[in-house]
Amino acid sequence: MSLAGNLQTVSFPDILQLLSTGKKTGVLEVKTSTRQKEVAFKDGNIIFASSLNASEDLLGSMLLRRGRISKSDLERAITLHKQTGRQLGTTLIDMNLFDKQEITECLKLQIEEIVYNLFAWQDGSFNFHEDAAPKNAPFLLEMPTMSVIMEGTRRIDEWLEIQKVVPPDDVMLALASSPKVPGDEIVLTVEEFKVLALINGQRTLPELIDVSPFGEFVTCRAAYKLILNSLIEAVGKKENDEVEQEDEEVAVLSIIFHLYSHCFHRIRTVVESVVGETNTQFSSFAARYRDGLLAYFPGVDPSSDLMPDLERFTAAVQAVPQPIRMHRLMSGLDQMLAGQLEYVYMMLGTAPFREAVGKVKREIAGPLATRRDLVKRYDIEDSFYRTLKQTDKVVKMVRG
Repeated sequence: MSLAGNLQTVSFPDILQLLSTGKKTGVLEVKTSTRQKEVAFKDGNIIFASSLNASEDLLGSMLLRRGRISKSDLERAITLHKQTGRQLGTTLIDMNLFDKQEITECLKLQIEEIVYNLFAWQDGSFNFHEDAAPKNAPFLLEMPTMSVIMEGTRRIDEWLEIQKVVPPDDVMLALASSPKVPGDEIVLTVEEFKVLALINGQRTLPELIDVSPFGEFVTCRAAYKLILNSLIEAVGKKENDEVEQEDEEVAVLSIIFHLYSHCFHRIRTVVESVVGETNTQFSSFAARYRDGLLAYFPGVDPSSDLMPDLERFTAAVQAVPQPIRMHRLMSGLDQMLAGQLEYVYMMLGTAPFREAVGKVKREIAGPLATRRDLVKRYDIEDSFYRTLKQTDKVVKMVRG
């Protein structure tokens, strides 16, 4: 089976579904210019996953964060692992620090963390090597791929809600000075309790993730629920003299440029998957928007040579008088987004419309995760969702 391409055209969940339904055996390689992950399959089920250049996925790092091993024991294990060439998990068992079941449980958590992180990737190339065996796998597990798809999709949806509540990356979290909880008892999950114990008024969310015994998603979800229950609160920005002052408007325009470029490309690919690339009806409709600042959003593959230049787009926006430039840009983009989605419904019906809305929603996850502060400050997220809600209302009115 030859399966290769880019995540901009085939989403990671779709790749998993193809491999699962085809009961394929082999190794899926997914990479960007800075990251590379591999997921191994046997008869369509996930049996292993590894991250070639991301320290957060390493077994030793995970065990240390979870308080399952001391730093000195881990250093001894790593030394032996390098001297003998045996896998770290096997070395830890040989040293009588863990039994096989404990290492297997930790490896399962590590594999889940790697695979679920891939659900948030919107860019990157993939290549499936059929019948290839995973490298350096101490043990092979078996995880039903369809269950992983359901959980990964659920996490993406939950991420969107989490990112609306948790503070920007440079804001510290502390125990609430006046907790507002009903009754005399507070019910916390184990994860929430352990994350609460790490809140000291000095750590930001990224720093909390670094010391948490859980992965990024579980830690952020626990912080999200603690904030909603008024048990912790933001207490101000953390001073960092080494951070250079950025041009905030340029950074915001970069977010907008990449977010909406990907959105319009996703809509076009949904249409083309139904009517074919040679049908120009949608392209003719979309062309009506392409004047002024909107000409920089043609809906082409953002990684292709046809994509407009970010610097020219930024210069064009900044040529508009400062008091009205953001309003002019965002109102035009929101009108264009609503117009194209409504046209998809009129042209193709409910199922393609829902698919396009789903793909567009996933595009906001990246900007929310990386620059929550700017996304909130410039109302990008709220504007984005207002447009989707208004579009949904229009479609419901048309359907009656």
